[in-house]
Amino acid sequence: MSSWNSVPLHVSYEALGWFAFVCWSISFWPQVILNFRRKSVVGLNFDFVLLNLTKHSSYLIYNASLYFSTAIQNQYRHKYGEKQMIPVAANDVAFSIHAVLLTAVSLFQIAIYDRGSQKVSKIAWAIVTVAWTVAAVCFFVALNNHHWLWLLSIFTTIQVTMTVVKYIPQAVMNFKRKSTDGWSIENILLDFSGGVANYLQMAMQSIDQSSWVNFYGNIGKLLLSLVSIFFDILFIIQHYVLYPERKRKPETTPEYDNAAKSSDPTLSQNV
Repeated sequence: MSSWNSVPLHVSYEALGWFAFVCWSISFWPQVILNFRRKSVVGLNFDFVLLNLTKHSSYLIYNASLYFSTAIQNQYRHKYGEKQMIPVAANDVAFSIHAVLLTAVSLFQIAIYDRGSQKVSKIAWAIVTVAWTVAAVCFFVALNNHHWLWLLSIFTTIQVTMTVVKYIPQAVMNFKRKSTDGWSIENILLDFSGGVANYLQMAMQSIDQSSWVNFYGNIGKLLLSLVSIFFDILFIIQHYVLYPERKRKPETTPEYDNAAKSSDPTLSQNV
């Protein structure tokens, strides 16, 4: 069994992990609150939410399995070395649970609030269907030979794919509308902070263990951080640099949404 060599690095690891948990968990709330105040989801891309649910569900399966299953932990150490630390912390599991719940709340808001003519695209439905079909087939393959670590690598692939794909519809929607109204920038700022903290947390463990296995042994977590940071920077540029003149004070009211939809027909277009 592996253990920490440096107490300061261990404390830093835990602190950064829970800081990332707080940032990422809180990042879901501004959008939910904005939807509730406006009683509208116009400006929030539905493809993003659906793909995000698939991404976080896959991430939850990965984190919970590797954190709680002794059999999977043994397979991990057999592959990467008996002294290697499991690269999933309690904060990873806690975040995943919270993320799935809050994303489900966003989907519920889409169902009950004003959404104009927006709807989930057929492409998004197809991507989600393919992802879960592949996961189901791989589960039965793993069930036969107990290659659970291999199965988790499939969920890692789904996570990373969904992370890359999910941001694109929202970025394109912002570009077409030349506006970020209805899209919470607080969500992005918190997500960016959590991504940086998550990356630094992995670095603390690698420095302590004098090994980079923590990075390539949990490539999904690494790619999730880097991809999220990239798109967060893109959204920050869209909000503060490219489209700042479109920000309106009364954007929390349904009347504003109706006026925006009538003056900008691209709001109702499906991305």
